[in-house]
Amino acid sequence: MNKPITVFIILLFSLISTVSHGGDDGNLKLKENDKNGKYEVTDCFEKVNRGIFGFNQVLDKIIFKPLAKGYRMFPQPIRSGTSNALSNLSNVVTIPNNILQGQFKDAGVNSARFLVNSTLGIVGIFDVASYYGLNKRDKEDYGQTLGVWGAGEGCYFVLPVLGPTTVRDSIGSLVNIFGGDAWYNVTVVNDTKHFSERDYYASRLMSGIDFRAKNIESFDNLEKNSVDLYASVRSLYIQDRKRKIGNIDKTTETLSDDDWEELDSQ
Repeated sequence: MNKPITVFIILLFSLISTVSHGGDDGNLKLKENDKNGKYEVTDCFEKVNRGIFGFNQVLDKIIFKPLAKGYRMFPQPIRSGTSNALSNLSNVVTIPNNILQGQFKDAGVNSARFLVNSTLGIVGIFDVASYYGLNKRDKEDYGQTLGVWGAGEGCYFVLPVLGPTTVRDSIGSLVNIFGGDAWYNVTVVNDTKHFSERDYYASRLMSGIDFRAKNIESFDNLEKNSVDLYASVRSLYIQDRKRKIGNIDKTTETLSDDDWEELDSQ
């Protein structure tokens, strides 16, 4: 039960240790352009990152992309119900972060949505709350909260399977593991008679497949048109995190998490 956590902690602190000693490239700072101005991204050990990125690309081609394509073959109501249930479950992380960021109205709306959809919506399969005027709010996480509080990204790096992140977002993930995610506590930590840790990891896997399926074409276009795919993904990830922290209502290319009804109607 504790092995995934232990491995993640060891990896994270190994990376932080590498960062503190300058990394492969001596804390190389790269200027990335954004419509709101210029900002710096520190890719402290780009050589290692590119190797892990290449490994993730292989996994994506032989495992995740085929799974995403298979998932796309299911009827839209099944995909929508799965996506709705996963989105509803994400509220157990979003709500406390709404509060920590001072978004008390959003916290109230998300709490009401979670209650209504978990009951009348049958564990969130149906978005009943929207029919009552409780429209979906943006997802929030502890990495975003740290950003709102003024914490910088720290070094950018790529994790095996999990993909792009930063020191700040990884610390946010650790907060999530150690008490910030009620679903994680109910399944992995407490392992209740109704839910087991398999339910948690299955939900995380399904979230990844659902997200990948929503971005098949956009990522194919990015891969086809990018001179340097690694640099493009890095730039898009940092832009997306900045937009989420600033609550800018705009979807970053290849990172869409819209409803399937909207996607299928495009």
